[in-house]
Amino acid sequence: MPKQDISIGTKKIGYGRPVFIIAEAGVNHNGKLSLAKKLIDVAAKAGADAVKFQTFDPDTLVTKDAAKAEYQVRNEENPSRLRRRVLPLGKGESQYEMLKRLMLPRTYHSELKRYAEKKGLIFLSTPFSLSDAQFLRTLGVPAFKVASSDTNNLPFLSRIATWKLPIILSTGMADMAEVKEAVRAIKKAGNTKLVLLQCTTNYPTAFTETNLRAIQTLHKAFGLPVGFSDHTIGNEAAVAAVALGAVVVEKHFTLDRDLPGPDHKASLAPSELLDFVTKVRNTEAALGTGKKVPFTSEKETAKVARKSIVGTDDIKRGDRFTKRNLGIKRPGTGLLPKDYDGIIGKRATRDIEADTLLTKYDYKA
Repeated sequence: MPKQDISIGTKKIGYGRPVFIIAEAGVNHNGKLSLAKKLIDVAAKAGADAVKFQTFDPDTLVTKDAAKAEYQVRNEENPSRLRRRVLPLGKGESQYEMLKRLMLPRTYHSELKRYAEKKGLIFLSTPFSLSDAQFLRTLGVPAFKVASSDTNNLPFLSRIATWKLPIILSTGMADMAEVKEAVRAIKKAGNTKLVLLQCTTNYPTAFTETNLRAIQTLHKAFGLPVGFSDHTIGNEAAVAAVALGAVVVEKHFTLDRDLPGPDHKASLAPSELLDFVTKVRNTEAALGTGKKVPFTSEKETAKVARKSIVGTDDIKRGDRFTKRNLGIKRPGTGLLPKDYDGIIGKRATRDIEADTLLTKYDYKA
């Protein structure tokens, strides 16, 4: 496993370190500063390490007539009554029009970064163009989180890599050859501070398409720390990912799944985000160090639960110990059962009452 930790703000990412939990606000602020701040509040209360938004300008991201992704249509074109009341949506809306109403204005970024840091969170945002990345660099973000949509954007990866900030790269929609090209481009630019995330670009992701074993495949192939960008429903996949060695987990969350927007349906509610963080922390705690030793708490239990060698009959001084007059019973405060065969045939050095634990002084060596 990689020995060098990657520092992001005050946190260190690496094997043996606490899992770095990114609460993905994404576009679930719906372009509103007030909602963005409430999302930060939720992330902080849940105990996440970082809160992440998305920084983009539709004019530099997408053509005017680009279609929405299938999941975006599915999640937005079947609105609840609340959605219809808040924001009527039509199937004719383009991806450009959708992104226009969901973009986080650059004027909000500084305030949100300060607010997040005041709440004890690391502020991150995903750039979708070189201009976005340069803006975030100027803003002072401690790392870049690159979306799966840019895994094969080698000119973009090569350029931001030269700035030597850590890069967390999602690998949704990519095969191993494309991941290899991305890793090579970043390293060629002189940046080795790279974390890969196993990811499936669908919202929500079916468990059958999550492929968590790719976490180990990516680590073995590149020798890099690997995490998991989780688009599944619930917590099971993230828990399993941590058990498989994920050093970063990222999860979308929202204030309300009935809000209008493409990602709310596949996001965690505030109470669910808290449960998510708790389960991740419990899982990493349960994994332990891997060193097989008894815990201090077990040692007192061992005295009661383990067994010792005992006399099963009254034994006179000089009598030989046999399988008839020796047995093995609780508690575990006497001679160990592993010494049983070695005592058979030896003579007692004192009178021993039945049901008495033997000591090393009760027989001649």
